[in-house]
Amino acid sequence: MVYGIIDIGSNTIRLAIYDIKGKQIEMLLKKKFMTGLAGYIKDDVMIEEGIVAACEAIHDFKRLLKNFNIDNIAAFATAALRNVKNSKEAVAEIERITGITVDLISGEEEAFLDFVGATQATVIQDGILIDIGGGSTELVIYQGDEIKSMVSLPIGSLNMYKNYVQNIFPIEEDESNIRQAVLDELEQIKAQVYGRQEYICGVGGTMRATVKLYNEIFDLEVDNVELSIDKLKEMVESLTFGRNEVGMPTNDNLDLILKIVPERIRTIMPGVIILITLADFFESDHLYISSSGVREGYIYAKIAK
Repeated sequence: MVYGIIDIGSNTIRLAIYDIKGKQIEMLLKKKFMTGLAGYIKDDVMIEEGIVAACEAIHDFKRLLKNFNIDNIAAFATAALRNVKNSKEAVAEIERITGITVDLISGEEEAFLDFVGATQATVIQDGILIDIGGGSTELVIYQGDEIKSMVSLPIGSLNMYKNYVQNIFPIEEDESNIRQAVLDELEQIKAQVYGRQEYICGVGGTMRATVKLYNEIFDLEVDNVELSIDKLKEMVESLTFGRNEVGMPTNDNLDLILKIVPERIRTIMPGVIILITLADFFESDHLYISSSGVREGYIYAKIAK
């Protein structure tokens, strides 16, 4: 059967169309809107403009699915909608306007689905899985196919940009504030996630954008999915070296990001700072990117059971 999966995230709202045959799935088409729902949160409330923006994206996806005669649709929402005070009301309004049922998944469930998606598609080393979204970061420590612990942190590339970055690139003070925000959250859950994790398995849009930049800067093949943490730090240094005192990058660096990941011009650097802070905390040396994550995990766990 053919299914449309709508992922309502904090930074992007994505549609992915899959052909599902038993436990075999094939992505046929994908589309996304950089809606930035986390930017519509005021005083921990999702404001009406954010609900309208989500509905507009979903309506566009519905029209596309109708053109392909696809009736099987599943939608789920993550941090931007689950972490606000009016979560239930906002989801109910989106459902009323669009006619699409929205599954509001918890942070722990998102972490679990990330792991299911990644392990179905990739042979992974013992270590830690990290998914840096716009409004949350999911961590799963695992050995083989066994989860040892999993947590969701209320930090993401978009809310870190919104909270700490004054211009396009973080200045040194902004970087320090982002790192401290990550460390403060880790301090609260360190009893659940501890010990050295040599390998990071990265999933999600921030990770895919990071490896695109990495491959371009170090002149690697476009399909490379393995990164050295030390060289990732070199990448950040090269990108931030030319910024001025208010966080404006050099023209070369700005052009590079606009060429490779234009839709993440503001969020890519906060996302990578989160990643490096986590890598330092877990004393990780290696990062590799899985092509599958939460959407595929949702299919495996809830549709192709």
